[in-house]
Amino acid sequence: MSKINNLLLPYRGMPKEIYIIFLARIINALGCFVMPLLTIIMTQSIGLSPETSGFYISLTGLLFIPATIVGGKLADLIGRKKVIAGFNGLGIVLYLIAGSLEPTVHMVYVIMAAAAAISAAGPAHDALLADLTVPENRSGAYSLSYMGWNMGFAVGPVMGGLLYKDHLPWVFYGDALTALLALILIITTIKEPRTGERIKQSRKLEQYEEGSVFRVLLKRRILLYFAAIMFGYNFAYSQVSFMLPMQTIQNFGEDGAKYFGYIAGFNGLVVLLFTPIVTRVAQRIPIIRRMVYGGLLYALGLGMLGVLNYLVFIFIWAWVFTLGEIILAISVTPFIINQTPASHRGRISAVIPMMFHLGNTLGPLGMGKVLTVLSLDNGWRLLGVSTLMFSMLMWRLERREQRSENRQLTGSQQI
Repeated sequence: MSKINNLLLPYRGMPKEIYIIFLARIINALGCFVMPLLTIIMTQSIGLSPETSGFYISLTGLLFIPATIVGGKLADLIGRKKVIAGFNGLGIVLYLIAGSLEPTVHMVYVIMAAAAAISAAGPAHDALLADLTVPENRSGAYSLSYMGWNMGFAVGPVMGGLLYKDHLPWVFYGDALTALLALILIITTIKEPRTGERIKQSRKLEQYEEGSVFRVLLKRRILLYFAAIMFGYNFAYSQVSFMLPMQTIQNFGEDGAKYFGYIAGFNGLVVLLFTPIVTRVAQRIPIIRRMVYGGLLYALGLGMLGVLNYLVFIFIWAWVFTLGEIILAISVTPFIINQTPASHRGRISAVIPMMFHLGNTLGPLGMGKVLTVLSLDNGWRLLGVSTLMFSMLMWRLERREQRSENRQLTGSQQI
């Protein structure tokens, strides 16, 4: 029992709003039906070709860029809850409309609009969590939110798959209903944070600043360097859903799709079981150093898929790179927020993640080109080496930050 209590320690003593957000994330993910089934809806229900479906999926990803920028700007201007209510509410309405339509290309357009609306609320959600926490409990709060989503997501797509065959409209209605329940929970129980309150001197980087987001980023170039390194991490990790299915089909033929499904399920199980453990251990490690370790786990887990890829080893490497995923999931956003003025949380929460999430978008395209000249095994080895290089860059960034802090400390002592 004491061991369990120790694992839950990072989640204790937080504002009650954090636990409400955790519950809302579970509810929302329980109804995450549409996006996991998007390719199947386009190809099987609507009858689009794989090429056309790929175009629409990529276009949906590109729409996230302007949507998150607008949402982040509005979150800072008019408040977090208004943006969450407005854009999530719009997404819910659009999903209800999509469920009432016949499966045609018009349904695709409505789905794309709904996805853009929901993504616009993302920076407001991140900023809301930041407003409710301080650096000491921020990693635990984001870890709890991440774990809540994965708890719901372990069930949601399965339920969506069961509804899809005979009840396609309820894929949309169910997604909309759970999103509405989660939204009502947040709107009715969480007050708009008073972000104008004075922030402690010890949190100098979070104190209010005037000017545009570009001016703030030029003064905090560490965030730009960080985004470039995370682009490399995400480029590599995107291959889990692009190259790994090809690897299992190449290795196991007709059973390849089945085994990939098992690996994906194993990934989710590792997230649920190990997130509390990793969060507890990570409390003792500086936040940038954690992300060095996350990159090293990516390099090992992904690179070794090109060396030892018998089925049992694939599961071992999946465990390794999933540990890296957990470390980064509980560390990336807190690092960004800790470096961001409270006046610009919404905008920075849009711009910086947008920059490094391009790695997810461009990863399949880039490796698709690479695989025209390299085998899958050599492609994984190349990813292992490149991710190792990005991990070393993250380590250099940590050293640079330590030198900067030492100079500031020396200067303050002299004064």
